[in-house]
Amino acid sequence: MRRNTQPVSLSCEVSGVSTSGYHEYRRRSGTPAQPGKRIGNNTLLVHIRAVHAESRGEYGWPQVWKQLLINGIRVGKEQVRKLMHGRGIKARGKRKFKATTDSNHSMPVAPILLARDFSPAAPNMAWTSDVTYIATDEGWLYLAVILDLFNERSWAGR
Repeated sequence: MRRNTQPVSLSCEVSGVSTSGYHEYRRRSGTPAQPGKRIGNNTLLVHIRAVHAESRGEYGWPQVWKQLLINGIRVGKEQVRKLMHGRGIKARGKRKFKATTDSNHSMPVAPILLARDFSPAAPNMAWTSDVTYIATDEGWLYLAVILDLFNERSWAGR
């Protein structure tokens, strides 16, 4: 192993950085002191799992590899691919589209009462509503909105 011949303090002075800043950078980055030092597969697997978990399982091996490089971990993409494949770590697949509305049915259809007139003359004559769902880490949240078309005030459980 080859060591630098000049002290760290001289290198820092020439570079215009403080020695404490240099040592803090080295401590935080976790990069090995020697540029050629390799990281073990078990250690690399910990980093891979961390990046994969941060992405909530959305990253496959190409994105994990790029994020590892950004994090300062120099590793080959083939090594990342093989480790992830060998441990069954893979990106979450896209969900298949599922239609929730079926307009082709023989059931009676509700009459159109507003005739596209969305400006009623008085309050409480025409209301509208909508429901949507929002994915969160804890599960699905449902949001329902009910509006009076006269003044667009929402119904708040009155």
